[in-house]
Amino acid sequence: MQISTSTFEFLRALKENNNREWFNANKAEYEKSYDNMLNFVQALIQKLSTFDPHILDSISAKQCLFRIYRDVRFSKDKSPYKTWLAAGISIDGRKLDGPEYYIHFEPDNSFLAVGYWRPKKEHLDKIRQEIDYNLEAFEGALKEGGWSDQDLSQEDKLVRAPAGYEENNPAIEYLKLKSFIIYKPLSDREVLKPFALEDIVSIFQRTIHFKNFLHEAIEY
Repeated sequence: MQISTSTFEFLRALKENNNREWFNANKAEYEKSYDNMLNFVQALIQKLSTFDPHILDSISAKQCLFRIYRDVRFSKDKSPYKTWLAAGISIDGRKLDGPEYYIHFEPDNSFLAVGYWRPKKEHLDKIRQEIDYNLEAFEGALKEGGWSDQDLSQEDKLVRAPAGYEENNPAIEYLKLKSFIIYKPLSDREVLKPFALEDIVSIFQRTIHFKNFLHEAIEY
């Protein structure tokens, strides 16, 4: 199972022709690309379930895929379609309030991510507290997979220490994070090669200690 070059060709063409007329005229190519992604994600779920007890092989890929239609109600960009295919994989598909796997396939901008994006306040407080109490364990969870602080997403990071923590706290750079995510970009070649699925699974396996740290922190 692999992502087809025709899927990326469709996404490239969509970026150049992001309008309803073109999309409707090429609906068959979209459906072919969607099915390709759906089958890839289902195969990925099966493999993730072999080492992550939080992922069941019964999870439906359809629950995990994000819609290609953009919500333009509050956006200056009125382009009706996303120019990528993506999935969030968890026990609740793409809707979990907790750690998950994420894959994003887009020509020249593909990436993988694992972790918890913008945790709700209760969970954010618990994750920060666990890092504060067990900094060595948190850094160890990163190192065990061959990761470092440089692999963590810095999106929305606070400038100052969060309430309840001092700037001289040894974990302060982690405590300033508002999302806890390992991020890895992928080249088009890495996505489209025949054994991309196996390589992606191998990368995700290296995040399991980090992901489990987050699960334990929020007790979920």
